[in-house]
Amino acid sequence: MLGRVDYPATVAAMQRFTEERTDETPDELWICEHPAVYTQGLAGKSDHVLSPGGIPVVATNRGGQVTHHGPGQVVAYPLIDLRRAGYYVKEYVYRIEEAVIRTLGHYGVTGHRVAGAPGIYVRLDDPHGHSMLPQRPQKRAHADGPPQPDFTGLGKIAALGIKVARHCTYHGVALNVAMDLEPFSRINPCGYAGLQTVDLSTIGVHIPWDDAAAMLGQQLARRLAP
Repeated sequence: MLGRVDYPATVAAMQRFTEERTDETPDELWICEHPAVYTQGLAGKSDHVLSPGGIPVVATNRGGQVTHHGPGQVVAYPLIDLRRAGYYVKEYVYRIEEAVIRTLGHYGVTGHRVAGAPGIYVRLDDPHGHSMLPQRPQKRAHADGPPQPDFTGLGKIAALGIKVARHCTYHGVALNVAMDLEPFSRINPCGYAGLQTVDLSTIGVHIPWDDAAAMLGQQLARRLAP
């Protein structure tokens, strides 16, 4: 647990760790929160940052578009040697999402995947219900092309953006626990205009940041094991 730490300094530390690690370096899991910041991924477009105001916008080398980090959000950075772990990037992403889903489940919330849109979502009208989403990832014909994400009735509760260098991961996942959500209204979250962002507190789950951080850390350690 790193506590509240500066975003650019943390990214620089992750890059340094990844560049300097050897085949024998143990994997690590860094869990923290950041002061308010917008981060722009490699696919990010500047016009998705609508009105940043006094919140800094930081370009970064993770995948994905723009998102917001701030106090009350648990940010987890797994530093994993995928070659040693024995799974590929697609499964790595699946395992991270599964850790978030299990964390939410611990608090009685049902997390969902949406076809074509990494991250975890909840039903706004029934965050505790277990019925499957029509928007869930499903097997499709290869010729169909990637699905267009459908966020109808959903709020995004966890965002994911990763980087892999020399088979090793950094960046990671952010779970919204009890945040000021207003800054999300000043961007197109993850590049999607109008995508609603929620946290656990807005759907009626009030837990300390430390509890959510510990639970997500336990789930990630379990799901990302070789």
